[in-house]
Amino acid sequence: MVHIKDIPERPSKEDLAAIAKFSPATIHEAQGRRGALSSRLKPVDYRMKLCGPAFTVKSSPRDNIMLQLAINYAKPGDIIVVSAGEYEEAGSFGDVLANACLAKGIGGLVTDTGVRDTLQLRELGFPVFSLSTCIKGTVKETIGTTNDSIIVGGEIINPGDVIVGDADGLVVVRRSEVAEAAKLSQAREDAEAGFIEAYKAGASVIEVSKLEPVLKAKGLIVDI
Repeated sequence: MVHIKDIPERPSKEDLAAIAKFSPATIHEAQGRRGALSSRLKPVDYRMKLCGPAFTVKSSPRDNIMLQLAINYAKPGDIIVVSAGEYEEAGSFGDVLANACLAKGIGGLVTDTGVRDTLQLRELGFPVFSLSTCIKGTVKETIGTTNDSIIVGGEIINPGDVIVGDADGLVVVRRSEVAEAAKLSQAREDAEAGFIEAYKAGASVIEVSKLEPVLKAKGLIVDI
């Protein structure tokens, strides 16, 4: 017997609001270059962004019954994250299910299979990140699981982990580390703002990045 499970614990609204301020790239760097999902997972539209707790789904390839169950049981703000075997030749999600997600207030979809109706998805503005675009239909046959740990884009995704996505890609933050990741991301942005001001004031890349001792140690000789 298979049980449909909810996310055991969601991050606080405060922690979600704090981490949502930062890009996936900033978060990835700030948390020690961890958590970046495969760059093969792309948004349907470059303007799409998402941030929320992962409602994880284990699905069979070319089968979207578990995705539909996830849409039914996910809570507002959840990001449905589907592991479907990295199968590109299936359109498991389109405009009809996107409307169902919007009606429920679901925060977005990340799937390692294909989606379709991309023009309509762009018009709807529902955030979708997928492995491919494919018009081929799916079946509704095999029951999988919800809210167990899964692997998507080469990263372990636990239910309740935070997924952040934008035009550049996706990152996962462990639920217990969201507040700390937000603090580290803010510190990184503050440092980068200082770099930009230094460049505007005339400092060189070598000066700002403190590359001189590194380059000297590597025996770099400049003949310019």
